[in-house]
Amino acid sequence: MDNWDDIRIFLAVARNGGMTAAAQNLNVNHTTVARRLSSLETALKTRLVLRTTAGVTLTPAGTDFMRFAERMEAEVLAADQHLRSKDGKIAGKVRLATREAFGQWLVCPRIGELHARYPDLVLELVPESRTFNLLNHDVDISVTVTHPSQNRLIAQKLTDYRLGLFASHQYLEREGPVKSLGDLKNRQVIWYVEDMIDMDVPRYFKDIVSTSRSTFRATNILAQYAATVSGAGLGILQLYRAGQDPALVRVLPDEVEETLSYWMSVHPDSRNLPNVRAVMDFLIEIIRDKKDLF
Repeated sequence: MDNWDDIRIFLAVARNGGMTAAAQNLNVNHTTVARRLSSLETALKTRLVLRTTAGVTLTPAGTDFMRFAERMEAEVLAADQHLRSKDGKIAGKVRLATREAFGQWLVCPRIGELHARYPDLVLELVPESRTFNLLNHDVDISVTVTHPSQNRLIAQKLTDYRLGLFASHQYLEREGPVKSLGDLKNRQVIWYVEDMIDMDVPRYFKDIVSTSRSTFRATNILAQYAATVSGAGLGILQLYRAGQDPALVRVLPDEVEETLSYWMSVHPDSRNLPNVRAVMDFLIEIIRDKKDLF
């Protein structure tokens, strides 16, 4: 057993639950995955996976080998980063999964600064709402609105942030001011598509929405924000963004407010890689610079 690529393919098969999904993830064909996996099993003289029509499952030997393979993977990643950063440069690719609002409103405006600081670093920003597994190294860093449930991850709270009720000037001019919570029963409140919400929503906000009129629903907070600015209704939005937008007015500030948190998580084997550490520090810096808005 002297081929790291075979081990990498085994890890992809084990993590994706099948050879077809592993092939798509690795951008190779299914035949290559099957051939390399068989080659690894021949070299080890043991069956690592059981192939079924529904996919693959690990054998007891496969489960044992996966622990060793993950350690090898961590060492390969560490060696790669050590060599890349030996001359003091931060290089390589870091995949960051975040909530849409965090990525769009906090990270993206500072990407130019990150590139100027680390020209050889490639940051890949993906939506946290997709199914990614940090323990499987699907992404390198994740920013979520809940504490991660996987206890092997290294997690830290980045910041608390507040949600409030906002409306555009044109909406208030057309529909009149909102003077009490009771007024919301006759108003349009923009919200998520109920059966497609991918986060825990405070019961308080659900109560507001359930008694209001429905004119627009969206799974994406950026779409909700744009609809609020357009005058389509009242939006429940992040204060750190909406509170700075001259197109919006905060409504019922003493009655409608909820505090949530952003959590940053990383795999324990990745947190000390120079490129991952650089992005983590960058996210912490962004939050520190914006602390007065939270």
